Amino acid sequence: MGKIRVLIVDDSAAVREALKSVIGSEPDMEVMGAAADPVRAVQIIRDEVPDVVTLDVEMPRMDGVTFLRRLMAQHPIPVVMCSSLMEAGSRTLMEAMEAGAVAAVCKPRLDVKGFMEESRIQICDAIRGAAQARVRRAPKPLVPERKKSPDEMLAPPSGRPMAKTTDRVVAIGASTGGTEALRQLLQALPPDCPPIVIVQHMPERFTRAFADRLDEICAVTVAEATSGARLLRGQALIAPGGRHTLVQRQGAQYCVEVRDGPLVSRHRPSVDVLFRSVARAAGSNAVGVILTGMGDDGSIGLGEMRAAGAHTIGQDEATSVVYGMPKMAFERGAVARQLPLDKIPAALMTAADG
Repeated sequence: MGKIRVLIVDDSAAVREALKSVIGSEPDMEVMGAAADPVRAVQIIRDEVPDVVTLDVEMPRMDGVTFLRRLMAQHPIPVVMCSSLMEAGSRTLMEAMEAGAVAAVCKPRLDVKGFMEESRIQICDAIRGAAQARVRRAPKPLVPERKKSPDEMLAPPSGRPMAKTTDRVVAIGASTGGTEALRQLLQALPPDCPPIVIVQHMPERFTRAFADRLDEICAVTVAEATSGARLLRGQALIAPGGRHTLVQRQGAQYCVEVRDGPLVSRHRPSVDVLFRSVARAAGSNAVGVILTGMGDDGSIGLGEMRAAGAHTIGQDEATSVVYGMPKMAFERGAVARQLPLDKIPAALMTAADG
């Protein structure tokens, strides 16, 4: 297999050079072109189609999200959004992920000499994952979006059960392609589903916008995890980017702990860290789900969950954007059932009620 050919699209000459340096230092990838705006990028793509595009959001002549939508509608190519991820732009990045981008990474830091090892790993792993992704034309919602009214955000509507504690825990891990997979999965769950804790490989500050967006369109309540938060029925917690999230038991109740620490399985947050904590805290009272993603993060932890008596589910190859994490978990014997994405919500509920 030849090198991964990357097209860089960013209006900053300094960022383009920084990305060229990072990508060019990897033996399995090369920069086949660089463009200061989407119009120039189209000209380059007409002559030679790259394997992966890194794309900025705010650019002259055409913004990155508009360009992405047109690209995915006419000539789908794996796209990695490369942004500074400022709070004001996080919503725009969510729109990009919904438009078909397979991953998002932080721009290289230009205020320091050289690059931190973690930044290089995140950028290059995102490109490798994108190169393996099976991109499709702009995805359509699994079910119609259900936006919460302002009143409903303050109190549950009539007929919707109040959140209550439970002795069941669902842990989900995902990476490349996971934002869309999680949207489809959570939108298919009822508002009284068992408590869920999710690790989606994502940069710091992006997870809050991701959780907020899911909360708007899902019947379940979705929030970014904070240390000490109790696991409640009808709620899903997203591990914050840049920190590990663990599940702990306090008496008859479960809560999450968010902590700093080194990369585990090349990631922080790590799916392995979450799954291993659930195996210890919940044992057979848990359900583990591993979704689309590159690499092997989660395979060891899911194996520990299964050994502890938990139900374990893996997404199948046909519906995975990247059949890496589910494949490794399946081959290591950690997955008890392998299912297409649209069958996982029902299987999850059945396992949790069993």
